[in-house]
Amino acid sequence: MDKISFGKRGEEKAARYLQSQGYKILEMNFKAKRYGEIDIVALDPSAGSGQVVLVFVEVKTRKTYEYGRPEESFTPRKLRLVARTGQYYMLMNPNSPKQVRVDAVAVDEVENKITLFKNVTQM
Repeated sequence: MDKISFGKRGEEKAARYLQSQGYKILEMNFKAKRYGEIDIVALDPSAGSGQVVLVFVEVKTRKTYEYGRPEESFTPRKLRLVARTGQYYMLMNPNSPKQVRVDAVAVDEVENKITLFKNVTQM
């Protein structure tokens, strides 16, 4: 399986996991030419604040630890790019919820587990 297909498979697993946690998936692979890409755009209605939260999700998948665990791949620079692309998404979708955050999902195929990290960077 090539790298792109493998990554897409990880994103699909992450989306199913998020749905099992109550998230509603709005978009997969939202691209903004000048900024970058958001793997998953979702709504989290169970955020605890009584309001629905718009969530931009970065996904990393690993089948070996040769380059580290998936959660080690969430660099501050990459998360800032996700946040910046999220701001662009909000401009293009003005009716989106105003409460937003960035989450990260690590898909670890070595240990067959998925880990969700909420609110990993400032918007």
